[in-house]
Amino acid sequence: MNTDMTSADAVERLADLIRRQDPSLDTMLLSPVGAFQSRTVTLETLTREVTERLAENFRHRPAHDFPMLYFACGKARVGSTALSNLFGMTGMPSYYQPLKAMLRDAMVGQALTPWVTPSAADQPCIFSKETIGPYVVAESLFNPLQLLIEAGYPRHRLRLIALDREPASALASWLDKLISRAPADTLLAHYVLAALSAARVADYAKQQGVSVTHYVYEASKEPLSSVRVLFDRIGLSGSFTENAVTSWREPGQAQMNNACVIFPSEAAVYKVPNLHTSDSAYRYQRRATLSLSEAQLDLLERCGVNKVYRAAVAACVRDLGLTSATSERLFGDKIGTAA
Repeated sequence: MNTDMTSADAVERLADLIRRQDPSLDTMLLSPVGAFQSRTVTLETLTREVTERLAENFRHRPAHDFPMLYFACGKARVGSTALSNLFGMTGMPSYYQPLKAMLRDAMVGQALTPWVTPSAADQPCIFSKETIGPYVVAESLFNPLQLLIEAGYPRHRLRLIALDREPASALASWLDKLISRAPADTLLAHYVLAALSAARVADYAKQQGVSVTHYVYEASKEPLSSVRVLFDRIGLSGSFTENAVTSWREPGQAQMNNACVIFPSEAAVYKVPNLHTSDSAYRYQRRATLSLSEAQLDLLERCGVNKVYRAAVAACVRDLGLTSATSERLFGDKIGTAA
């Protein structure tokens, strides 16, 4: 992509294309970006390459051999890693963005290592999280659920957990944690694209008949009750334990008590110091937003990011069956209308 993607006008144009689900997003040329992307390539090509590699493992398996996959997806910095830890603490294999790891290899022309899921006979349920963004346009637009479905993962074996987080807080986290890897204007542009693209994944799931449960990060202000009802809504009430939420380490331990979070192999450029908060339990982490400028906040509003979040909150309230009082405590006045 040879235009200045970081200008406000360019961001708004692309945001409009995403909201309209314009097919030109798949075919526009994306230029190389330092160590992150060495090829001039389209999203369509990257999607095909990853899908074909995944399908090599999927196509010969009967539907009953696929484990039930609880698939969490949202823009980056929405608490997905903490959720991975939580699911891993239940004893369920918990995978850390295996599909984005494949996409990243494709962007630099490396051979793709497919994600091989276990047999349902060995692991009837697994968890995986994928995040949209942050470093290049391709990973800010890609649809990881589409990769799975087009590769042959049975739709009835998928459960999407659609993630979101209050926009200013999430953007502040991007600018704080990722600034060593990309300039602020690039991160802002990709944040807008990723926030809108994540909502597109949930729309795609509904079109494909995949069950969707919305879970917004601010629900973790009351972690025990929110996780309990989340597990109940997605059919995992039998896997819920309070210890999985509250006790990730024994006193004096440096590591978590379990070893069920499975990380892909990734290039050194993706290893960002202090990217994830070390914690002993699943809990809400407040993020200060005073560093954000009025221009940055205004772009979120103009591009529809705040509207997407309000709809996600309304859907979360609906999907989790939260009372008005609980919704007020967790989200304040952010509740909009569910799509």
